[in-house]
Amino acid sequence: MKRTGEMPLLHDANLYLIFLITLFAVLGVSSITPAFPAIVSYFGISRKEIGLLITAFTLPGIFLTPVMGVLADRAGRKNILIPSLILFGIGGFACTFARSFSLLIILRFIQGIGAASLGSINVTLIGDLYEGRRRTTAMGFNASILSVGTASYPAIGGALAMFGWHFPFILPILAIPLGIVIIFRLKNPEPQNNHKLRDYLLNTWQNINKKSVWGLFIINILIFVILYGAILTYFPLLLEDRFNTNALVIGLTMSSMSVSTALTSSLSGWLRSKFAGKSILKIGFSLYLIGLVLLPAGNNWIFMLLAVVIFGIGQGMNMPLIQTMLVSYAPLQERAAFMSINSMVLRLGQTIGPLIMALLYTIGGFTAAFFSAAGIALVMIAILIIMVK
Repeated sequence: MKRTGEMPLLHDANLYLIFLITLFAVLGVSSITPAFPAIVSYFGISRKEIGLLITAFTLPGIFLTPVMGVLADRAGRKNILIPSLILFGIGGFACTFARSFSLLIILRFIQGIGAASLGSINVTLIGDLYEGRRRTTAMGFNASILSVGTASYPAIGGALAMFGWHFPFILPILAIPLGIVIIFRLKNPEPQNNHKLRDYLLNTWQNINKKSVWGLFIINILIFVILYGAILTYFPLLLEDRFNTNALVIGLTMSSMSVSTALTSSLSGWLRSKFAGKSILKIGFSLYLIGLVLLPAGNNWIFMLLAVVIFGIGQGMNMPLIQTMLVSYAPLQERAAFMSINSMVLRLGQTIGPLIMALLYTIGGFTAAFFSAAGIALVMIAILIIMVK
């Protein structure tokens, strides 16, 4: 229930700025995946190599995200967020001018440095600004916005890719004006961290070193192995192989998954008030399994749409709840570092996912890749039962 004197959640301008940060956090991958077939053709590379565009982008986050989290706790959220948005915009836009695949990989790496903090600071800000059910609801809204982005960007990127593979890379430049707006308009509490660095790091470790937290971290790695390996990398190639379709249609098909995720995420607060958290996650992981098993069997568009919508509903059930559970483990003074560790493990999943699925695709084609991803969903259910309270 809303406290007396609290403004309605959706009347808070800070929340909309967080939404915009979230939209840029997912722009770097979902907007370019429909162009993958065109990029393969333009540069004359193999399908196994295309996943490097995701790996190069996510790799910096594995090493830099924890550093960014510590700095955000010690120096302030804005002092890390604003330069990150500017570098993200410059590095991403520069990809438009790449005419060799090696240069494109380098520029994606630079863009990834800028992106390293975005996926953790947005969630950290929600944890800073809201409490209780408002926090859960805000996480659900934010997950819906994330899904709106992942729904819209494939369609937008696919439409732009109709004019040339490089056109989707124009979009990141919009992060620069957002950084300027945040300077003047974001009103957030900044941590007053007077602890010595050693004490601060010790406190952060104590918050992290819990069985349930490690279980959730492992689950997050596996979620993003599936999402970035099977869905974002090989699902577009499956559609092209199965139906010989263009980038726009691929983008629209992928968008249907994200629409179902957005609608489900918007109900996160209601679901959490009705059902136990572990029960919601078990159902969500089971929906992953069903969708992934159905995908390689699809021989028409309706079947494919059904499979990705089922997967998307599972994603909408899982992500807001996992983020809410994690953010509750850390106080304001160590929250950015704590959530940056979560973002780091997400980046790890994003980075190794395309590589793992490339190996599986080489061994057994699309069937091996998607069935193995379904097996990972079973592993996630086991981890949830064993490790998470």
